[in-house]
Amino acid sequence: MPFVRLFVIAACALLALVQSIEAQESNRPAGARSDRREVMRACRADLRSLCADTQPGGGRMAQCLRDRAGELSDGCRSAISDARSRQGRYTDIPAGVKVERDIAYGSEPEQRMDVYLPQKAEKAPVIVMVHGGGWARGSKSAGAVVENKVAHWLPKGFIFVSVETQLLPKADPLQQAADVAAAFASVQQKAASWGGDTSRIVLMGHSAGAHLVVLVSADKSIGEKAGLKPWAGTVALDSAAYDVAVLMQQPRRPKLYDKAFGKDPDFWAKASPTQQITGGTPPMLLVCSSLRRLSCRQAETFAAKAGGKAQVLPVALRHEQVNSELGKDSGYTRDVDDFLASIGIK
Repeated sequence: MPFVRLFVIAACALLALVQSIEAQESNRPAGARSDRREVMRACRADLRSLCADTQPGGGRMAQCLRDRAGELSDGCRSAISDARSRQGRYTDIPAGVKVERDIAYGSEPEQRMDVYLPQKAEKAPVIVMVHGGGWARGSKSAGAVVENKVAHWLPKGFIFVSVETQLLPKADPLQQAADVAAAFASVQQKAASWGGDTSRIVLMGHSAGAHLVVLVSADKSIGEKAGLKPWAGTVALDSAAYDVAVLMQQPRRPKLYDKAFGKDPDFWAKASPTQQITGGTPPMLLVCSSLRRLSCRQAETFAAKAGGKAQVLPVALRHEQVNSELGKDSGYTRDVDDFLASIGIK
């Protein structure tokens, strides 16, 4: 296969990795297409050196790039970071929604959040969302994280907050959980100034973000250090990492878990919501994909230990769809709305 064709395939896989070109090319704004070209130029040498022996097709190129993400050159990393930072401007947001971007909740450049406000927020319930990405990638501005949720809940008068945290290799999952707690505490402090109701705030996360929000919900010491006050409830969207020790004993686990949790059993225990739950948790809805091997099993084990505070919602959706489909007119969205209503969020 000619190298030019191989390079184009690899570059597209890389951009998919950082979620900066989620839409089809024909539908992208000019700025997004410019970002794509810039990343392709900056990462040309990385693609040649890291993935030249990988056969394209079947997701193999994307997996190669995920496996070698820690070896990317500074120029390639910088281009990806710049594209991600600009991604929010390409997110499809309904007319009339006001967005306050990159509000700081800490001193690190990654410690930022975007706030999506309805036209007239008055004592509005608030959803605080933490994106996924294997603790190593992802964006608070990604369409799958924001679009359907904003389109569904803002017309109902909700405020939606999307949080960015520090990521691997800079910050391990425990540090990321501390970031989530700090961001959430900041939301609690600022919500009234946005027109929000501080007694009706929900913490939500997908994948790695689901692990983080459940860990903050289970281990009270994380929230105490950040000054968190009690909140209405938590919604976890398809985590398979409730008990990290069990996960790390799986013989065919994805490499991302080794990169996130390492080899120390003590760290596994500290990062495991199931092992850290101490009582006094908020009500929780644990959404899990029934198409995955471990997700629902781990959720059910955690729910049993939570003593009636958590309920499990299996859905026949792929892992990514559990995130992207939430907010569409479906039984799944209605089930989540029913949970929210049960805790006074409507």
